[in-house]
Formats: sequence, C-alpha cells, structure tokens
Amino acid sequence: MAGIPQSIFRWAVPGALAISFAQASIYDVKGGTRAVIFDRVSGVKEQVVNEGTHFLVPWLQKAIVYDVRTRPRNISTTTGSKDLQMVTLTLRVLHRPEVQQLPKIYQNLGLDYDERVLPSIGNEVLKAIVAQFDAAELITQREAVSNRIRNDLLKRAGEFNIALEDVSITHMTFGKEFTKAVEEKQIAQQEAERARFIVEKAEQERQANVIRAEGEAEAADTISKAVAKSGDGLIMIRRIETQKDIAQLLARNPNISYLPNGGAGGEGKSGGSFLLGLRS
Repeated sequence: MAGIPQSIFRWAVPGALAISFAQASIYDVKGGTRAVIFDRVSGVKEQVVNEGTHFLVPWLQKAIVYDVRTRPRNISTTTGSKDLQMVTLTLRVLHRPEVQQLPKIYQNLGLDYDERVLPSIGNEVLKAIVAQFDAAELITQREAVSNRIRNDLLKRAGEFNIALEDVSITHMTFGKEFTKAVEEKQIAQQEAERARFIVEKAEQERQANVIRAEGEAEAADTISKAVAKSGDGLIMIRRIETQKDIAQLLARNPNISYLPNGGAGGEGKSGGSFLLGLRS
C-alpha cells in the first residue's frame, strides 16, 4: 500500500506535462476564419490553414486566426469640390481579406489591416474624385461619382490584398452657403414659374376677349344686314317675341289680373289690359 502513492506521484507530473503539451499542440479554426502559422525558426509560413482542428509545435509555432467573412465599414471625409464648395461624404464599404494572401497581410499589416488601410485610402480616393466635380454635378451625377470612387478604391485596396465586395455613397451634405444658394435658386424658379403662369393666363384672357369682341361685331353686322334686307319685319318679330316674354312673366305673378277690353265696357274691341291688385 505504501508503494501506490509513490507510483502515482511518479507518473502524475509526466502525465500532466503530456496533457498540457497535447492541449497546446491542438488548435481549432472555426467557420468563416483562416489561420496563419508563425514559426520562430522559419518565420510566417506561406500555407493558409483552413477550417478544422490542426496540430502545431508548442512554443515553436503560433497560430494567428483571421476572420475572412465580409464586414462593413463606414469611411467619412470632408473635402472641397471643384467649385470650392465644402462637401461631407460618407462611404459604406464591404470588405474582406484575400484568403491566399493572408501570410503577406500578416507580415505587412498585422491583424488590424482594415484599420490601417481603409481609412487612409478611402479619404485619399474621396478627396481626389470629389475635386473633379462641381457641387451641382455631385448631386446630378451621383451614380457616375459613385462608380469612379468604386473603381479607384478597388484598385487601391487590391494593392494591399483587400477585396471590396461593395462601395456606395450613403451620405452627402454641403456647406451652409451652398445649401442656402440652392434654396434661393429653388424659390426663384418657383416665382418664375408663377409669373409665367400669370402671363400665360393674361394672354389667354386677352385672346378670349378678342374672340368675344369679334363674335359680337360679327353678330351685330349680321343683324344690321338682316334689318336692311327685310325692312321693319325683323324688328316687328323681335318686338312680338319681347311682348310675349313680358306677358308670360306677368301671367305667373299672382298679384296681376288680366281683363279683356270687352268685359270692361269696351265690347267689340280686341285685346285686354292688366290690372295690378291684391287678390284675396
């Protein structure tokens, strides 16, 4: 019995060392990541380690894990346009490292490669492109500006082994002076449109008055020619039509009575007379 504790202690230390060595020799590369091996003797190995469980030599080798999934990043800058207007731009970039170039990225930039590269090249490209356009062109030709920025930024990021999945302008603002000038221009355009509408309306009314006057003059001329041709006949017809309208108007009035001439002591005479009175 006395020999059992001694044997346990004899194998405990080597066993613990073996377990610790085994744990230090195993590392996992999770989904969406890749690993680069740094060897204290030979330096960074060129081979990129894929997902899964792998072995390395403890202390002599070290695994550096990179996230190779696409990630977003916003880049903002304030710069001057071609006509010296201050513009603030915000760029949204979806980026990831080139997997096969991870050893070079680690050697040159380290793990925080995006922090070191994207803000600097983003500001560089934005300032260079915006300086080639006027403030108004940045608004009216926004798609063309975005394409220029995307192409130049893709080229610059490729020099650092960074792949860009998407580049787009998400925010664009101008200085107070330019904004005020745009507002004043819009107000002036609205006032010009209103004035143009008033002028067109007056012109239409004038044309309508001219057409109306020409029509009245033509009607008067036609009536004059008809009177001259028929003598008093047309005038008598107009007089009879007028008297007929007056008689119909008076007949609808309950306060007016009609008496024939013969019923009032004037038998044998044609026609009648209207008496104004109140009916009970």
